[in-house]
Amino acid sequence: MDTTATFVALGAAVIVIMTAAFAPKALLYFAPPVVAAGGLGLVRVNGVPVARLLATRIRWWWGTARRHTRYRAGIVVDHPRAFQLPGVLAPLTLLSAEDGYGGSYGVVWDRRTGLLTATLRVVPASTWLADRAEADTWVAAWGGWLASLGHLPIVRWVTVTVDTAPEPGSTLADAVNASLSPDAPESARQIMRRLVATAPAAAADVDTRVSVTVDPRRAASPPGDLTGAVGELGRVLDALASTLSGCGVSVIGRATAAEIAGVVRTAFDPDARGEVNRLLAGPKADSALGWCDAGPVFAAEHVGHYEHDGGVSVSWAWQEPPRQNVRSDVLARLVSPGPFAKRITLQYRAFPAAAASRVLQQEVNAAAFRSQFRRRTGRDETARDAWDAARARQAAAEEAMGAGVCLVSLYATVTVTDPGHLAQAAAHVEAAADTARIHLRRLWGGQATGFATTLPCGICPPELSRRLVH
Repeated sequence: MDTTATFVALGAAVIVIMTAAFAPKALLYFAPPVVAAGGLGLVRVNGVPVARLLATRIRWWWGTARRHTRYRAGIVVDHPRAFQLPGVLAPLTLLSAEDGYGGSYGVVWDRRTGLLTATLRVVPASTWLADRAEADTWVAAWGGWLASLGHLPIVRWVTVTVDTAPEPGSTLADAVNASLSPDAPESARQIMRRLVATAPAAAADVDTRVSVTVDPRRAASPPGDLTGAVGELGRVLDALASTLSGCGVSVIGRATAAEIAGVVRTAFDPDARGEVNRLLAGPKADSALGWCDAGPVFAAEHVGHYEHDGGVSVSWAWQEPPRQNVRSDVLARLVSPGPFAKRITLQYRAFPAAAASRVLQQEVNAAAFRSQFRRRTGRDETARDAWDAARARQAAAEEAMGAGVCLVSLYATVTVTDPGHLAQAAAHVEAAADTARIHLRRLWGGQATGFATTLPCGICPPELSRRLVH
């Protein structure tokens, strides 16, 4: 339990004790509701309290009754925002900013909170083709990169997404046709066409993105306008991109506004992937797509899945991370391409460097308290208890040597174009998660939010849960 729940439970216990001491007869009327409330808060189903499950069901019923789970875009309207994005994506808008090197990049601006999100496009190197020592260097550099986030209070969270999908079949042909010179000999042109025709039809489209979400109000000198806030974001991206290249990835550059809009468009409409790829590879790629092109015409959220233009999606979050010691390639099976389009997202929320030691010391103190409690009550220590205590001490020691502390969460979304394949796609993702020793839990009643979290839009579910909804 968190601090609030702990004090509420202690207060209820004190009230029961005081009532039993001064008015025992009142317990006949007071004890049943206390026992019922305690049961709702303490009894768990799959690790979730019954009270939380009931609250989620009630909120879902209320939202469904008010038709908050369905979206219809007005196609013929008299204003440019005909295709505004649904749900938690509604407050967002897409900006285009200059990068200072003669180019531009896309910035997703949350008009409600003022947060800004930009995306770095990267190409990771495979650890299977590298020496063990080189792979260990990449892992150590990635740990140092995450630790540096604790010294950047302006950075709220970092989202790493691996987006895979079956190749639509036209990407290779479009790339070759665009590269053919009109002055080339006809024999050479025929050879290239034959190579395209005989190329394997089964291929995968893989895209890896690192999205950085910043809060300009946390800067050392908070900017006074949106232009200054975007300038702060650009400086943060330069600092992070320069050190990210040592983590086993090649930074291609910042994603443009059209590329971000294309990612959102293909997520909502998987059948448009080939068309979007052609537009982004064309001569007018920077202006090929806008924010009004990214949103769906139709979207409907159900308890266990999410319907949208041309596809049906299912989203999960991990119940808990692996308890065992894991290797650097533990997620290889989960993020590798498969027969269905999927997005795997890891989200990192770094603790400030000044607060990291305090957080870990609390973990060590909690482990010591549990050990003392077991000795007082005569209970034996389990292997899991010993492992938790050892890990808490190890984490505290590593933080003292310069390591960072992050809250890490994982989200997964799979999309199919045929609803009949939805069960097969869900089983495929869950089986891949089992090989990574990760227990996924379907986001019942939160499918739209899970879907949006895997997009380069800066959505963070824990922050949404704490936001007051009007």
